Amino acid sequence: MRMSKMAGRRLREVPKDAKTVSHQFLVRGGYIRPVSAGIYSLLPAGKRIVDKIETIIREEMDRIDGQEVLMPVVLPAALWQESGRYDSVGAELLRFSDRNDKPMLLAMTHEECVTALVRTEINSYKQLPVMLYQIQTKYRDEARPRAGLIRTREFTMKDAYSFHTSQEDLEAYYRRAHEAYERIFRRIGLNNVLSIESNSGMMGGKVSHEFMAITDCGEDTIFVSPDRTYRANREIAVADWKFEKVPPEPLEKVATPGCKTIEEVAGFLHVGAENTGKAVFYQDARTGELIFALIRGDFEVNESKLSNVLKVAELKFADDAAILAAGAVPGYASPLNLRGKKARIVIDRSAMESGNLVVGANEPGYHYLNFNADRDLAGVDYVTADIATVREGDPAPGSGEGLEMLRGIEVGNIFQLGTKYSEAMNCNYLDQNGKSRPMIMGCYGIGVGRAMASVIEYSHDDYGPIWPMSIAPYQLEICAVDPQKAGVGEAAEKLAAELESRGVEVLYDDRGEKAGSMFSDADLLGIPLRLVISPKTLADGEVEFRTRACRDSRRLKVESAAEELAGRVREELAKFAL
Repeated sequence: MRMSKMAGRRLREVPKDAKTVSHQFLVRGGYIRPVSAGIYSLLPAGKRIVDKIETIIREEMDRIDGQEVLMPVVLPAALWQESGRYDSVGAELLRFSDRNDKPMLLAMTHEECVTALVRTEINSYKQLPVMLYQIQTKYRDEARPRAGLIRTREFTMKDAYSFHTSQEDLEAYYRRAHEAYERIFRRIGLNNVLSIESNSGMMGGKVSHEFMAITDCGEDTIFVSPDRTYRANREIAVADWKFEKVPPEPLEKVATPGCKTIEEVAGFLHVGAENTGKAVFYQDARTGELIFALIRGDFEVNESKLSNVLKVAELKFADDAAILAAGAVPGYASPLNLRGKKARIVIDRSAMESGNLVVGANEPGYHYLNFNADRDLAGVDYVTADIATVREGDPAPGSGEGLEMLRGIEVGNIFQLGTKYSEAMNCNYLDQNGKSRPMIMGCYGIGVGRAMASVIEYSHDDYGPIWPMSIAPYQLEICAVDPQKAGVGEAAEKLAAELESRGVEVLYDDRGEKAGSMFSDADLLGIPLRLVISPKTLADGEVEFRTRACRDSRRLKVESAAEELAGRVREELAKFAL
């Protein structure tokens, strides 16, 4: 490929809206161009990288017995109504009506569609297990798209779905899929990916893992033990907290004028935040039901954990009117003296297993000393659960060592869905005895564009991306300095042809730009190997060679350069082989 003919300009200035390294270099290097917020076109350099990532994904999916299909992006709302997700998913699901006023949607994921497909094609245990996958466009109407391809509205995703006759079979296949994902990320050059336990969220199921590319710009928070034996997303992370249950003292009401916050109360009473109980009120976003979470004052409520405990799809903070209607007083609230059953009460372990806490008296200007939940809430309906947010330094499960907090980009996820969709949508098979049973499902996703962006976050310098050989837009770039002089252009053409005949993907910069500008463009393209041909080197019968990852260079003889470099490309590709 000649650089003079390749579509896509390199830009010198950093785009004003590009805050992450990958966003900056993808735009500056001529890989993507914005169309609208969170929607991008891929230019040739970006498309070549995406195609190579998709090829690796296909190879690994085929290796675990996957069969590729292609499902539509536009789906009838009826499919999502069958599963129950049409009303439970929020505004990120783009809904519309076609010209016949039939409710439709743009698919953000394809569980419903693939379940409907499988129920028409498979009806016997003899046909199971089966895994179908696709690489397809998705649309998620993000409120705040950010960071280029890391969080977009329209994106390309590989999504796979497996169907089984037993939980044991699903678990066995789940392990195969996990191993395939580890190979995929290694092969595309993402060596900073951790598999962590995660929250299943809207997908459903009890077991799920996310594959996180560790980087400072990541929007997910991860907690890991120093030895990496414990790894979990903040949404579900736990710690090996130990709480001391001291002998209970008599409940005592005290005046705390003007003290509403934990800090104010603790300061006024000369106690630590760990000696207080914090009341946090939410409402079920769909039903409006009031939810009262009580947690020790030095902890914060983890809303994902709370949602999972109560099986509530979406929480919102409660308004004062709802709090007052339950007999609680904002700023002075506790589970004591609530009227009737106007709130679902959840008490965190930290508050349940600690004693003699300071809590609100549900009366303006007053708190109680020496609150002990097990003693003082006799006859009150409540649930005890871990709803606390883990903090950096909290003791790791098992080892007790301080947890480390990392940031990551979610580049893939896998879920054991169970029968959530198959039961709702009557996706059944006949077992050995002719009895109808729901299929047991798993699903497995990888964001293709996000993976490309994550490689840049992991592998770059101040000048541009450093692409691994397995997914680089080209494998070698020839930079011709003064191509009109001293036979430089002719030598470059000949070398390009020799390399291509040996199977090397070559980008030849034939534009005759000044050396500094040409090398800046080469850095932005991040091609692993570079040959510089100039009148000076050619006079000695040599060319200059360097790798993108290293600024050092060495000379090669013109007559042997093509064979030596083709061998180098083969060696590098072997590191990423199947």
